[in-house]
Amino acid sequence: MAHLGIECGATKTVALFETGANGEIQRGEFGPANLRLLDDAALQRRLGVIDKYFDKPGARLGGIAIAMAGARTEADRNRIRHAAGLIWPNVVCHATNDLEPALLAAPPPKSSAAAHILILSGTGSCCYARTAEGTTLRFGGWGHILGDRGSGYDIGLTALKAVIYAFDHDGKWPSLGSRFLSALLLNAPDDLIDWVKRAEKSQVAALAVEVFAAAARRDPIARAVLQKAAESLAEDGVDCAMRVVKKKVSVQFVLAGSVLVKQPAFAGEVRRQLLRHWPKSEVVTLQKEAVWGALELARGAAIDFSAKVVEKKPEGILPRLTALSPTEQRNPRSMNLHELSMEKAIALMIDEETSIGPALRKVRPEIEQALNLIVASFRRGGRLFYVGAGTSGRLGVLDASECPPTFRVSPEQVQGIIAGGQTALWSAVEGMEDDPAAGAAAIDGRGVTKRDVVMGIAASGRTPFVWGALAEGRRRAAKTILLCFNPHLEIPAKARPDVLIAADVGPEVLTGSTRLKSGTATKIILNTLTTLAMAQTGKVLSNLMVDLNPSNEKLRERAVRIVREVTGADAEAALASLERNKWVVKAACESLK
Repeated sequence: MAHLGIECGATKTVALFETGANGEIQRGEFGPANLRLLDDAALQRRLGVIDKYFDKPGARLGGIAIAMAGARTEADRNRIRHAAGLIWPNVVCHATNDLEPALLAAPPPKSSAAAHILILSGTGSCCYARTAEGTTLRFGGWGHILGDRGSGYDIGLTALKAVIYAFDHDGKWPSLGSRFLSALLLNAPDDLIDWVKRAEKSQVAALAVEVFAAAARRDPIARAVLQKAAESLAEDGVDCAMRVVKKKVSVQFVLAGSVLVKQPAFAGEVRRQLLRHWPKSEVVTLQKEAVWGALELARGAAIDFSAKVVEKKPEGILPRLTALSPTEQRNPRSMNLHELSMEKAIALMIDEETSIGPALRKVRPEIEQALNLIVASFRRGGRLFYVGAGTSGRLGVLDASECPPTFRVSPEQVQGIIAGGQTALWSAVEGMEDDPAAGAAAIDGRGVTKRDVVMGIAASGRTPFVWGALAEGRRRAAKTILLCFNPHLEIPAKARPDVLIAADVGPEVLTGSTRLKSGTATKIILNTLTTLAMAQTGKVLSNLMVDLNPSNEKLRERAVRIVREVTGADAEAALASLERNKWVVKAACESLK
């Protein structure tokens, strides 16, 4: 008998599939899922992805438990059950919130406890109580506008406000403020105004990392913010406990969520505050993933936490290596890189870059095939989507962001998708590149159609996020392209993209650092594709940007020069024509002709 436990949160979804054979449990990790943010169709798709992910030959599901963020009411739980019934008909489904499993995964108390109180702090925050008699209570969980005291979001936003207040009060920009500007790639305090208006909840919560780092260096603002957050979490936990037991008898407090689990010093302060308010209590930090509790609910019995867990890998779409990728090989010319003189090391770096041109010329036919697909897509109103992780993803976003000002196209026409989202543009987001479901969800979220092109960028050619995106693009009948620097790939026939560009630029000077030659080669190819595609679709005349967007003084001066080059008009006439035509260069040229 097999069982499936699923725990869905604001950051990620984790599932455990107990096959019923040899005590093996397969684990899968997927993108975030909050019931409040999913319509019925999207909810069904998310569960369908999980169903297809696991090996189930001969397995008969005896039970499913789905614990999902945002599930507050019986109507919410019925939505989950209905969606599960469409994926797994005739299988009993236990639907609940994402808090109940965490309590079940907690270690048993050392002595009898009248109640167990979960105090969760991650992106958001919430408390959840269960008495020995089975009575439950949810305390908080109202979201970042109405609640979330002591959460990552609360810490990040409170710290931002404290920094601004200190700046107004003292006239000196605090060191914590400098950390924020650096982390966000902003230049001045005023830039925070626009950033925070656009920032998503998770982006504000990510600032908590900077607050903890500053507190470790004894930053007074950071320490004050964290002290208040710890007091708020403890107060909420105590108030939640009082709601269910009425008096201060023996209870167990369970600390959970990424903020409390990953910041032991902060969790220690919350523990100290709890014991001060409630001496007859035991405070423990959750060590097991909450999904273990979901699996327990699926089975209706205790789980052996020592069972063998196998990290399930996607099958059928990832290529197989026939030899070690050049991106992972050691470069014989740089074996003594750490010992080279500055002069020789610089010469080596430059010389290695010169090998890129010949390597790319060998894949010129494939680049042309890709270009033809993109041009055809643009001509029928389609879009180009770059998909990558790390350096590859950042370069895709960079090229996409340059197209609107250079060619006056909509930001929709060329789009960059990076594993981990906006935060990953300047900071590593661990694990996201290994999630093919997240790649598929990104393509789903952009509404890709058969008119579009999905281009995966992966130096090694094996990034699961990219392959998930390509698979979803193919399912939607979009054209697909893979750009990589590994010629040693054996791609399953059903997963093969329409065009494969697999240039061999050789090993990197610094082994595995694909931001070097692979990164340079990526930029050359992306520049080639968009520049020539725009030239083929009327955005270039001769070698002039006749459709640029003159959004600043430098570009306005360039626009005047272009009009003069095309029409032979003098500067005054060119400027006047541009002003009459609202700085549309093509229109200004046609007006003068």
